[in-house]
Amino acid sequence: MKLEILDLGDRKARFILSGVTPAFSNALRRAMLADIPKMAIDYVDIYDNTSVMFDEMLAHRLGLIPLKTNLNMYKLKEECDCKGAGCALCQVTFTLSAEGPCMVHSRDLKSSDPETVPADDNIPIIELKEGQKLVLTAVARLGHGKEHAKFQPVCPPGYKYVPIIEISEKCDSCKQCVEACPRGVFAVDKNKVVVVSPYECSMCELCMEACDINAIKVSADNTAFIFSVETDGSFSAGEVVTRAADAIRAKAVALGEVMESL
Repeated sequence: MKLEILDLGDRKARFILSGVTPAFSNALRRAMLADIPKMAIDYVDIYDNTSVMFDEMLAHRLGLIPLKTNLNMYKLKEECDCKGAGCALCQVTFTLSAEGPCMVHSRDLKSSDPETVPADDNIPIIELKEGQKLVLTAVARLGHGKEHAKFQPVCPPGYKYVPIIEISEKCDSCKQCVEACPRGVFAVDKNKVVVVSPYECSMCELCMEACDINAIKVSADNTAFIFSVETDGSFSAGEVVTRAADAIRAKAVALGEVMESL
């Protein structure tokens, strides 16, 4: 297995994973979505709401606000010593009090933990008109994406095969394939068609159709994959990939122990 990083930012990552099977690549994708615990608002007490929005809709919006998560500080509810009753080791409390006219944003949520706060300050929650009020308390806890989408730390990650682009010697440097490619994969250099952005290729094969002499062949390497990952801000992109790999390793170890006990 080999990892080549193409782009790594705080919330976005693009990398090539080679020497693996399609099944493993899909397992990594699913682990990012479903197997990394993330903090999200799960329970809301609304004391005053004279806005135009129902309590249930407000609670739903609050649950979808991404929260920065530190897994070293909190436990899953079912693993906590409080046995799910709720304590400072497994949950965080938020309060919100606002009166119109104003736009209520995610930054207006006041957290009991200064490290567990909304990932973005300017997420709109609701607009309050003159005389309208909103007072509530919300409780956030850890959960998995397989339980609810609000616990997914990433936008759905994607991957594709690494393309293999071959240009034969009979290529006469015509520009038809260059102009046909919608992603700028090809260019003409010294009267010769060359590949300048191979990883941008979507394998649409428009270049093959445009080439009259069949000088271009596009295929896929089924042991190498280009991953694109974007987080919601609860974790960094690098941490998401690392924790997903750890989750797969933990499952493999648990399966091995079960098999040995049979």
